[in-house]
Amino acid sequence: MAPEITKIESTEFTYPLEDVGTDTHGFNLVYEPGATTERKLFAIKVHTDTGITGEYVGGNSPGAAQYNTVADYLVGKNPLKREKHWSEVKRALRKYDRMGIGPLDIALWDFAGKYHDAPIHELLGTYRERIPSYASTYHGDENGGLDSPAAFADFAEECRERGFPGYKIHGWGGGDTARDLDREIAAVHAVGERVGDEMDLMHDPACELETFGDALKLGRALDEEGFFWYEDPFRDGGISQHAHRKLRQSLDTPILQTEHVRGLEMATDFVANEATDFVRADPEYDGGITGAMKRARVAEGFGLDVEFHAPGPAQRHCIAATRNSNYYELALVHPKCQNTQPPVYVGGYSDMIDAIDSDGTVPVPNEPGLGVEYDWDYIESNTTGSVHIYE
Repeated sequence: MAPEITKIESTEFTYPLEDVGTDTHGFNLVYEPGATTERKLFAIKVHTDTGITGEYVGGNSPGAAQYNTVADYLVGKNPLKREKHWSEVKRALRKYDRMGIGPLDIALWDFAGKYHDAPIHELLGTYRERIPSYASTYHGDENGGLDSPAAFADFAEECRERGFPGYKIHGWGGGDTARDLDREIAAVHAVGERVGDEMDLMHDPACELETFGDALKLGRALDEEGFFWYEDPFRDGGISQHAHRKLRQSLDTPILQTEHVRGLEMATDFVANEATDFVRADPEYDGGITGAMKRARVAEGFGLDVEFHAPGPAQRHCIAATRNSNYYELALVHPKCQNTQPPVYVGGYSDMIDAIDSDGTVPVPNEPGLGVEYDWDYIESNTTGSVHIYE
C-alpha cells in the first residue's frame, strides 16, 4: 500500500546569536560586541503511517502562517506525490507569496529519501558530491568588525588563506549616514586590489542603493576590479526587469537576480527578457526542492547558470544535482562572530566558516533524505509556545 501522511507538526523556536545586533534600522544583522540577537525558526515534521517522518528546520513566520491554508490538504495524502502536491498547494496559495510551500516540500523530499533509503541528490540525479564554496559576509558595521574598506580586504585575505575560492561583500546599510557610496566603492577597490587575482569576487548591496545612478557607479567600480557578479543592487527590490536589463547593458560585470522574484513563471520571464545573467534559486523561498530545481532547469535551458541562495542541506542536495551551478554560499561569515547557523544539527553537518576543506569545498550529505540529524531536544527546549499540529 502507498504511504499516507497522518499528521503535520510545526514548532516555532528561537536561538541566540552572540555579539550580533542589527543596524540602526533594525533590518540587517551586524557585528555588535556584547549584544545578543534572538532568531526565530520553524521545525516541521511530516508524520506518516510508515513510521518514517519527513523533517525540515527553517522558514519564517509569514511562511509558517501559510501552513494553515494547506496542511489539512496534505493529511491523508501520499507523501511521494510531490509534484501533484506542489501544483495543488501553489494554486491554493495564489493570493500570497507562496513562501509556505518550501519547508513542506523539503520535508516531503526528506521523507522520500528515507523511504527509498537514498540521499535526495541521488533521487534528483547526482552530478557531484563536493561543492566549491564562497564566503558571504555579514553587512558592514560601525563597531570594530567589518567597519572599513580595509577590514573587508583583511577578511577577504583571511578567507583566501582558509581556502575559499570566492568572497562576497554585503556592504553597509541602516541609515543615510551609513549608506556612503564612496565607502562602498572604496571597499570594492580594497578587496579587488588585495585578492582579486586569486578569488572570484561578488557584491550584494541587498537593495540598499537608493538610485539607479548609485547602482551604476558601484557597478563601474566592480567592472574595474573584475567582479564575478553584482547582485540585488538597488531599491526596486530586485524585481524590475527593465531596470536590470538597462543596468546589464551599461556594465561588464554580470548581474545576478531573481532572489526576490517569487514564482517560477515570473523568474522565467526575468530570464527571457534578458534582465539577468545568473539566475537565483532557493529551496526555501522558491517552492521547495521541487520549485528550486524547476528554476535550475529553466536556467539550463537558456544556457545560464543558477546560483543557489544561502547555506543548508537542501541547497547542497540541489547543487549536487545541478551541472550549471558554480558555488555554495557559506553565509553569513565574519572575522569576529559566529555564522548564523542554528545549533540544531547532531553529528558532523556544519555551515560554520571552518566547514570547507583545503580545496574550498563542502560535502554533500550522503545519508538518506536530507542526510542530517536534527537536535529535537534543543528545538523543544527552546520552543516559544507556537506549536501547530494538523491531523
